[in-house]
Amino acid sequence: MANASKKVIYAALIGNGLIAITKFIAASITGSSAMLSEGIHSLVDTGNQILLLHGLKRANKPPDEHFPFGYGKEIYFWSFVVAILIFAVGSGVSIYEGIQRIQAPHGIESPFINYIVLCLALVFESGAWFIAFKEFRKQKGKASYLQAVRSGKDPSLFVVLFEDSAAMLGLLVALGGLIIIDLTGLIIFDGIASLVIGLILGATALWLAIETKGLLIGESADPRVVSDIRRLLSKQPEISHVNEVLTIHLGPEHVLVNISVNFSDHISADEIEKCIALLDTKIKQKHRQVSKIFIEAEARTFRSRPTT
Repeated sequence: MANASKKVIYAALIGNGLIAITKFIAASITGSSAMLSEGIHSLVDTGNQILLLHGLKRANKPPDEHFPFGYGKEIYFWSFVVAILIFAVGSGVSIYEGIQRIQAPHGIESPFINYIVLCLALVFESGAWFIAFKEFRKQKGKASYLQAVRSGKDPSLFVVLFEDSAAMLGLLVALGGLIIIDLTGLIIFDGIASLVIGLILGATALWLAIETKGLLIGESADPRVVSDIRRLLSKQPEISHVNEVLTIHLGPEHVLVNISVNFSDHISADEIEKCIALLDTKIKQKHRQVSKIFIEAEARTFRSRPTT
C-alpha cells in the first residue's frame, strides 16, 4: 500500500510542478487573475506532495523508547497539514485575488496563451488523476467510493485524489471564465472564476480535514476486522466470554488490538498462556495489519465498553 501511495504522490508531484511553472508564465504574460489562482493552486499542490512524501518517510521509522508504537501516525498529521495549507494558502489567496479583480477588473492580454496552457494542464492533470483514481479503485475493493473514503486508513491516497479532482474542476472553471470573457467582453468574469476556484479549494480542504481528523485522533479498525477477531475469540474453548475488543489504527497498516476475555475457571495458567499465544498467531496471520495485541483476563461481570 505504501508503494502504491508513493507512486500516486510522485506522479502528482511531477505533474503539478510542471503545470505550476507554465501557469505562472502564462499569468505574467496575460495578467489573468484566474490563471494566477491556478498557478498558486498548482504550487500549493506541489508543496503538498512533498509534505506527504515526508510523512510517509517519517511513518516508516521503527519504534523507539520515545514512541514505542512507532511513527505510523505521522502520515495522518502531515495529511491534516496538507488540508490546512490548501485552505489557508490555495483557497485564501484565490478568493482574495478574485475579490480584488471583481472590484477592479482589467483586461487580459494574449488570452490565446491561457487557452494553450489550460488545455495542456488538463491533459497532464488528467494523467495524474487517472493514476490516483486507478490505485484508489484497487484499494477500495467492493466498497462504494464514499464508503472507501470514509473507512480508508491511508489518507495519502485519497488526499492526492481529492487534490487532483479539485485541480481538474479549477482548470475547467478557469477555462470557462476565459470563454465567457471572449463571448461577452465582461472582464469581471476573470475575478469570478478566481473566486469560484478558491471556493472549490476551500470545500476540498474542509472535506479532507474532516476525513483526516478522525485518523489523527485514533480511529478503530474496520468493523469487519473487529467482528472477525471477536468470532475467533468466541471459538476458543478456553474462553467462556468475550468482554470487549478495542482497536486503534497506529498507521495505515498498523493496528493495535486490546482484548478483554473471561477464561474458563477450570483451565490452568499454562493453558491460558498457550491460548493467548495461539490467538496472537491466528489474528496476525489472518489480519496482516494487526501489529500489536494485548489480551487481558477479566471476569465476565466486567462492564464492557462499546466494541470499537
